[in-house]
Amino acid sequence: MLIVFNPMAGRRRVARLWRVLDVLAGNGVKLEVVETEYPGHATEIARAAACAGRDMVVAAGGDGTIAEVANGLRGGHTALGVIPLGTANVLAKEYALPASPRALANMLAYRRTRPLWPGLARLPEGEHLFVQMTGLGFDGAVVHGLPPLLKRVCGRGAYVWQSLWESFTYGFPPLRLRIDGAPYEAASVVVSKGRLYGGPYLLAPGADPGAPGFQVVLFEQPGPLAALRAGAALPLGRLPRCPGVRIVPGRHVEFLGNAPIMAQCDGDALPAAPLALYDAEAPLSLIVG
Repeated sequence: MLIVFNPMAGRRRVARLWRVLDVLAGNGVKLEVVETEYPGHATEIARAAACAGRDMVVAAGGDGTIAEVANGLRGGHTALGVIPLGTANVLAKEYALPASPRALANMLAYRRTRPLWPGLARLPEGEHLFVQMTGLGFDGAVVHGLPPLLKRVCGRGAYVWQSLWESFTYGFPPLRLRIDGAPYEAASVVVSKGRLYGGPYLLAPGADPGAPGFQVVLFEQPGPLAALRAGAALPLGRLPRCPGVRIVPGRHVEFLGNAPIMAQCDGDALPAAPLALYDAEAPLSLIVG
């Protein structure tokens, strides 16, 4: 079993990984752990493993690491396993993956799968695969501005702090976009494959991560008050019904001649805002138990 591990996870999460590996090794599973060394390395490792005919590659890290491994498996038949070690672990919660090390080890051993249909972001320099969401505007500014040390120390609390800061410092320039050809405008946008956001919090009730298409969440009202209201509604499960929030289903999202906008995919900052978002060619097989 090949495990692709992001060593930036921190000591506590590394200990969690080794508890899972101890259970697997105790049951006679032969393990190979490869640490990533730079952005995109997980994709290279996973692609080489898929080309070599591996039947499964396990991503040990957060949603960004999972997306990198998924990108390497794109277009092949190698299944994707997950040991969630990230801050929010949104994909793991989306698929109700187990939390305990023993249950995770059993899940990887049994290899029951469900489809995971990623999205693709077309950037000026190429495509970027995402498994959960892409955010532009306020959402992207929070991720870009978040100090890595604060994230490692405070976990999800770091996002709360940075969101409060950006509420008063972000300029909320308008975003113009087309969803399946129809024009829209918003202050911020989250294009979601899944129902959840930031961990266990409901964002897009109609989303299905195993099927093609997105739920495009439009935050139509700019300014600090609207951002704070949405932030307060999120942990209460009321964000989809929050005033100024509109959810539009779609298969193809284009962004039209906007001023420079910060963006993120799966909690990692993007170097540039995407020009368009669309489905990957086919789903992956995600191991769920």
